[in-house]
Amino acid sequence: MEEMIVEEIVKLLEQEDNTQLKEYLDNLNISDVEHLIDELPQHAVTFIDTLSIKRAVNVFRILDFPTQERIIKKLPGNKLAELINLLPPDDRTSLFSELSGEAVKKLIILLPAKDRVEALSLLGYEEDSVGRLMTPDYVAVKKDWTVARVLEHIRRYGKNSETIDVIYVIDRDGTLLDDIRIREILLADPDAKIGDLTDRRLIALNANDHQEEAINIFRMNNRVALPVVDEHNVLLGIVTVDDILWIANEEYTEDMQKIGGTQALDEPYLDMPIFGLFKKRIGWLVVLFLGEMLTATAMGHFEADIAKAVILAMFVPLIISSGGNSGSQASTLIIQAMALGEITVGDWWRVMRREIISGLMLGVVLGTIGFLRIALWSTFTPIYGPHWLLIGVTVGVSLVGVVLWGSLAGSMLPLILKKLGADPATSSAPFVATLVDVTGLIIYFSVAVMFLTGVLL
Repeated sequence: MEEMIVEEIVKLLEQEDNTQLKEYLDNLNISDVEHLIDELPQHAVTFIDTLSIKRAVNVFRILDFPTQERIIKKLPGNKLAELINLLPPDDRTSLFSELSGEAVKKLIILLPAKDRVEALSLLGYEEDSVGRLMTPDYVAVKKDWTVARVLEHIRRYGKNSETIDVIYVIDRDGTLLDDIRIREILLADPDAKIGDLTDRRLIALNANDHQEEAINIFRMNNRVALPVVDEHNVLLGIVTVDDILWIANEEYTEDMQKIGGTQALDEPYLDMPIFGLFKKRIGWLVVLFLGEMLTATAMGHFEADIAKAVILAMFVPLIISSGGNSGSQASTLIIQAMALGEITVGDWWRVMRREIISGLMLGVVLGTIGFLRIALWSTFTPIYGPHWLLIGVTVGVSLVGVVLWGSLAGSMLPLILKKLGADPATSSAPFVATLVDVTGLIIYFSVAVMFLTGVLL
């Protein structure tokens, strides 16, 4: 179906039939137009310029930033002015925050005085704050109004609101008192006072809260919109669930990139310049490489022991990979649980207790497999020598210790970083694996010295 649309549009473009092109585009779903822009990016400006302005706005607001930027640079001035003016304030703020200062100045000039003040106000909040997401387009009413007056107010001003599913009750100073779902107002007696319908079970966001906090609050509460207040509980705006879904997707993508051991990409992968991609990846690779160099230092410390029992070196990859794998598992699980709001820093002891138990259980299973592997091989080959039993015990006990340590390190590191105010996703799987590689070798050779001194060492 999408291929047919693309083929039809290409024909209309070749025929330069703007009237028919406009009619065709205006009858497509918004998502289909977005797909067209992805498939035919060289005609993105033509599509936005041809669409009726309201549909152009709806398409523009769901495009990725690099595409929006290309359109802004080439869109005719009159259409650009209309587009910027009709963009919802939260989408406009998101766009402005991505653009360079010079580009923002040029676009802000296109706005009416009232909207200009509003845009500059929204841009005054921290980049990742709730204030950057909110829109001042909402319906607020006074607590002493009747239901009939409220309905008249909604009919008059509701069309300019981001949503009328929820109505906000304020006092004379603009302080937020409560929010009421529209269905409760529609079903109430027209003469009832709106203040009598409130239940005071208010959930609100602070404009200076981090956006991740807003994501968690939306996740825990079944709301299409939440009010945003300042430190004095004055209503500033609202945040709607569509903006939260967009931000949640961005946060998830960023966390996945960090967990993979790279800085978060600012653009889609294919739009990222090669050198930019290199810069995002090289930092972590150098840090991890320097970390892995410590494994050579650790092995150098036990060089004399390895020289006496070369057989020990055979199991180094087995030991460090098992510890790294268990640490990566634990780190990924904890980062995801923190992102979903399932655990907080205050739950550190519960997490540690669970990881001690699960780490021991995992270690015992892997240690037993390692011991049985050595025992089984020793029945067919003399490769492990006459002291195979001690070597098997060394490997088995080392695996228990290394896997336990990996589980603890992987689970505690994200919580420690969160406590220090850093992003838990920074404790990526490669970082945890590198940390456990070095310490795993120390555990392994320490256990070897304990069991094999006087026999092989």
